[in-house]
Amino acid sequence: MHQRPLGNSPLSIAPLAFGGNVFGWSADEKRSFELLDAFVDAGGNLIDTADVYPAWVPGNRGGESETIIGKWLKRSGRRDRVVISTKVAKWAEQPGLSPVNIRQAVDGSLQRLQVDCIDLYQAHEDDASVPMEETLGAFARLIEAGKVRVIGASNFSANRFADALAMSQRHGLPRYESLQPEYNLVSRAGYEQALEPLIRRENIGVISYYALASGFLSGKYRSAADLAKSSARGGAVKKFLNPHGLQVLAALDAVAAAHHATPAQVALAWLIARPGLTAPIVSATSVEQLRELLGATELQLDGNEIARLDLASA
Repeated sequence: MHQRPLGNSPLSIAPLAFGGNVFGWSADEKRSFELLDAFVDAGGNLIDTADVYPAWVPGNRGGESETIIGKWLKRSGRRDRVVISTKVAKWAEQPGLSPVNIRQAVDGSLQRLQVDCIDLYQAHEDDASVPMEETLGAFARLIEAGKVRVIGASNFSANRFADALAMSQRHGLPRYESLQPEYNLVSRAGYEQALEPLIRRENIGVISYYALASGFLSGKYRSAADLAKSSARGGAVKKFLNPHGLQVLAALDAVAAAHHATPAQVALAWLIARPGLTAPIVSATSVEQLRELLGATELQLDGNEIARLDLASA
């Protein structure tokens, strides 16, 4: 699978990333190992997780996803074939971006992941209560100590992300080389209007989440009755069941039929083809589902098909 550079960093990643939010939630340890094996066997390499994943599951504390990935790394011996990405700031046990919290949180993540160095360490959300220079200084010390290779950010506004880049340049601090925003065919404006011009101008890598809009773009949910198919996702996709969302599904159906592909594959291929976007993140709970999604990396949309999807989703 062809790899793409992540911003100006030394990291290169395949055009589809695997989201570890399902590990310890809808995928147990055994299934998680199978999914990780299949992902790497297919040529994928970026595994994205966070210290907080999946603390929302009753009985979980947080850190379960990192722990499962760490066990898989030890068992599989594939550390040199993957790019490990995790995040700090959103876990109630270690919240925010203060230097003290970052220092403590990274050690916990390293221990759970059973690695000496995290390839991409991301600020999971902005923390305006901490001076930006202090946060970036804490990340700089982690890089100097060999605990982190590259830093990134998630859920930052365009203004705050631009401020962080300017701060890094002004004070000689490492910059955020990647941004992780919500972006998909039915949620475009938030990214395209303010963030996209900035990241393209500054050559920032983009690893987008909710690539399939919580499963809506798979085409499985087309009516209120369909929402009952998934108690976990039904509520999340309800907001897309409107004329605009159904118009997008119709365009996906048409393009998918021309390629003998699935709507999910086309929705991901549209993201992969977006200039400036490095890799969308996908999650799967079965190897069969993962293989379907990976098929998007082999799907080439032509200019007319991209224009059709652009118009339907505008």
